[in-house]
Amino acid sequence: MKRTIIPIIILLSTITINAQNEYVKVGDKVPDFTVKMFDGSEINIKDLQGKVVLLNFWATWCGPCRQEFKRIEKDIIEKFKNGDFVFLPISREESYDTIAKFRKKTGYSFPMGMDPERKIFSKFADQSIPRNYLIDKSGKIIKIEVGYEAEKFDMLIKEIEKAISDNK
Repeated sequence: MKRTIIPIIILLSTITINAQNEYVKVGDKVPDFTVKMFDGSEINIKDLQGKVVLLNFWATWCGPCRQEFKRIEKDIIEKFKNGDFVFLPISREESYDTIAKFRKKTGYSFPMGMDPERKIFSKFADQSIPRNYLIDKSGKIIKIEVGYEAEKFDMLIKEIEKAISDNK
């Protein structure tokens, strides 16, 4: 009897962990939102139509987010700064002061959005960061990445290159 119960518990745990309650999927239009940026400006995602957007949800306390950020400036921002591309990182559930301290400590100066009440993130998922959504020029989600792995990040860079070159 115990032998049949254990595999069922493991199976149910695996299903729960893998579900990650994703509310959007590849092929969907990006949900509408306006994000307040660290500098006080606001960006509406609709205003970015016509550009390829890498929407990134992160937090200052998240180890994998910090690993990913170490590559962002050189491998994403610098590489695609002259193209039809926008990197839109949004900090999940953190205050302006927390982000300010993080920026001062790390030296990051690129634009960052803030989602202190998780209102934007909740349109996409309910857990797990870092979380990247690659959005094409028409506003359609073309790739979703959860977590950070160097190999997946390299593939994401190739997907950005492809999306920028499509329909030039």
